[in-house]
Amino acid sequence: MDFYTVVLRKSGNYWVALCLENGLVGQGNTKEKAIEKLKESIDSFGDVCKEESEVYTAPLSIKELHEFLTVEG
Repeated sequence: MDFYTVVLRKSGNYWVALCLENGLVGQGNTKEKAIEKLKESIDSFGDVCKEESEVYTAPLSIKELHEFLTVEG
């Protein structure tokens, strides 16, 4: 079993779950649904990476994380 670091953020009426290791996201009406969708995204991405070795994978950059976490005031 792999472990991933997830950051959750409320955006309008939705929750967004961001995986720091690969930049994938999941979205849902609840935190739980956002995490569920993120898990599906991670599983799908893993399947693609197994079939296509040329797929680029990289952790999230600090700039991308900053953009996700920045809140307009």
